[in-house]
Amino acid sequence: MTVLLETRALVKQFGEFRAVDRVDFRVEEGEVLALIGSNGAGKTTLVNLISGLLRPDAGQIVFRGADVTTQSVHERIAAGIARSFQLVNLFDQLSALDNVALAIFSRQGKTRKLWALAEADRPVWQEAIEILATFRMDGKATVPAGGLSQGERKLLDVAIAYALRPRLLFLDEPTSGVSTREKAPIMDTISAVVRSERISAAIIEHDMDVVFSYSDRIVAMHQGAILADGTPDEIRRDERVLTTLIGTPETR
Repeated sequence: MTVLLETRALVKQFGEFRAVDRVDFRVEEGEVLALIGSNGAGKTTLVNLISGLLRPDAGQIVFRGADVTTQSVHERIAAGIARSFQLVNLFDQLSALDNVALAIFSRQGKTRKLWALAEADRPVWQEAIEILATFRMDGKATVPAGGLSQGERKLLDVAIAYALRPRLLFLDEPTSGVSTREKAPIMDTISAVVRSERISAAIIEHDMDVVFSYSDRIVAMHQGAILADGTPDEIRRDERVLTTLIGTPETR
């Protein structure tokens, strides 16, 4: 497979604490990767570095062969890197359709004229409707985001990131805070979309059932460094991961 993104000896410190410690990390074209680790392992900091929310203290980030280490968030979005957030940040007073349309207008650089363009730019609204349908949410198009269930809000957040048309999509705990029965439908939908569109996805996730069911490869972090990297079967048998992160069947 072709490497889509890689970090080289990436470092981020907060005072004396090294949250990311010389991390070499990669995402390949078309794969669904799970990024696991205990709280404080460095997962979110690594994704914040890659998506541009933080600047590294050392190291390099290469996306599609280009050095993006010093690029802004918006430049990285334009290049094809997008993310959803663990704590969903939607415009609650706007409808689901408006939230997706806003992302499309943003992608096109039209946000300052959003409402002036609202009636004139029908293709944007058509695309927004199609995106909601892709995520099986077209029936919720007119519902204010604040009136959606937690699972629906999670899907809408991913749909908004998808509306930016990324090549690489980071998903920060897409099933956190939702009921057990909602998890599989949410992940089935997300997995179907990213795989059919050949979007590379990296999922930060604590639910090991989700991790092992939906990922092609798993990267485990511990204390700011990569502890293990392998297929689900390899990770399931890795003694370091079992001891440090997952636990044996008796201790899980």
